[in-house]
Amino acid sequence: MATPREPGPDLFAVPQTERKADAPLAERMRPREFADFVGQDEIVGQDRPLRKAIESDRLSSVIFWGPPGSGKTTLAHLIARHTKAHFVAFSAVTGGIPELREIIKAAEHRLVLQQQKTVLFVDEIHRFNKAQQDAFLPHVERGTVILVGATTENPSFEVISPLMSRSILVVLKSLSDEALGMILDRALTDSAVGLGQLKARLSPEARQRLIAFGNGDARALLTAAEFVVTQAPVGADGTRSIDERLLAASLNKQALRYDKTGEEHYNVIFAYIKSLRDSDPNGALYWLARMLEAGEDPKFIARRMVIFASEDVGNADPMGLLVANAVAQAVQFVGLPEAQINLAHGTTYLAAAPKDNASYIGLLEAKEDAQAHGNLGVPLHLRNAVTSLMKGIGYGKGYRYVHDDPQAKVDQAHLPDVLKERQYYRPKPRP
Repeated sequence: MATPREPGPDLFAVPQTERKADAPLAERMRPREFADFVGQDEIVGQDRPLRKAIESDRLSSVIFWGPPGSGKTTLAHLIARHTKAHFVAFSAVTGGIPELREIIKAAEHRLVLQQQKTVLFVDEIHRFNKAQQDAFLPHVERGTVILVGATTENPSFEVISPLMSRSILVVLKSLSDEALGMILDRALTDSAVGLGQLKARLSPEARQRLIAFGNGDARALLTAAEFVVTQAPVGADGTRSIDERLLAASLNKQALRYDKTGEEHYNVIFAYIKSLRDSDPNGALYWLARMLEAGEDPKFIARRMVIFASEDVGNADPMGLLVANAVAQAVQFVGLPEAQINLAHGTTYLAAAPKDNASYIGLLEAKEDAQAHGNLGVPLHLRNAVTSLMKGIGYGKGYRYVHDDPQAKVDQAHLPDVLKERQYYRPKPRP
C-alpha cells in the first residue's frame, strides 16, 4: 500500500506555519483541517459522505460547483492533505491539453509502478471547451485519475454530460453571515498567520458591514479585511480602531456580484420574473434595481417584460403587452439612466396586473398533442376547394360561413376527430 506523500514545496503541501508572510490573508487563513472549515457542514460536516470518502481515501471523481469564495479550492487543499493519492493541481486558465497529456502519462506510470492513485484537481473546469473536456473522459473512466473539478458556472451548461455522469456533483452554497463572522473573527485574532498582531478592533456596526461586503464570499471578506486593517491608523495604545465611517471610506462602494453571462445572471432575472408573477411589486423593483446597479442591458430586461406580459398576464389584462412594448420602445429611445424610470413603470404595472396564463398553457398542451399524434389530417370542411377536383372529393363540404349567421357564431368542429374533445384555452373567471 502506498504511503502518504511527504509535504512538498507546492501550495497544497506547505504547512500553515511555513506559509509566506506576504501571501494574501485569504491564502494564509485557508483551513488545514475539516474542523476549521466552516459554512458547508451539510457537505463536509462530521460523518457526512464526502468527508468520510476523503478521510478514508475512497474519493471518486467529483465536481464542486459553487459561487466564488465558498470553499471549492479549500476542499481541494483538504483532499491533498488527507488522501494517500498523489495530488496534482491544474488550472484550466493557464494549462492546456499538452500539459494535461504529461500529467496523465505520469499518472499512468505512477499507477502501474507504485500502485498509487492520482487526484487531478482542475480549477475553473468550465474554461475548457467541450472538445477539451473530452480529453478527460477515457482517463476518468479507466481510473487513471480521480478528477476533482471546480466551477462557478452551472455544470449543466458548462460541463459535458459524459463527464458529469462519471462524477459526483457537490453543490456549495454562499457562506452565511454567521460563517463569515467566524472566519473574520478568526482572522482578526490569529497572530500566527492572521491579523492578530495588528490588534484591530472593529465596532459592531463595522463588523456587520464588513460581513455584508463579503456577500457570502470568504475570499472577498478576508481581502477587504486585510486592506481595511492594514490601512487603519494606529492609536496611542497600539490598537487600530475601525468604525463604520472608516470602513465605508476604505471600501468605497460594494461591487455587486453579477455575471451577465453566468449563473447569477439567470438567478436574478428569474427572481425578478417570479416576483412579477406573484404580484409583488416590491420584490420586482428590488431585483430590477439589482440588475440595473450591476450593469445589466436594459433591453434584456425589457424583452423579458414583453414575454411576461403575454405568458403570465395574457388576456386578464391585454394592456399589459401594450405597456411592455411601450417600455421596450422607451428603453431604445431614451436610454439609460432615464430609462430606469420606464422600466420601473412597466415593472409595477405588470406586477399589479391580474394574471392569466391560459394562452400559454393552451399552446403547450396543443404542442404536446401535435407531437404525440403526428400530422393529423385537416377536416374536409375546413379545407379550401381551390380546384374542381378538390371540390369533388369533398373539400369545403359542409363548411358554415360565420358571417351568414345572424349571431356571427357557428358551432362546427375545428379539430381533427381524435382531438375533438380537447379544450386548450381555459381562461380564468374574471369578476
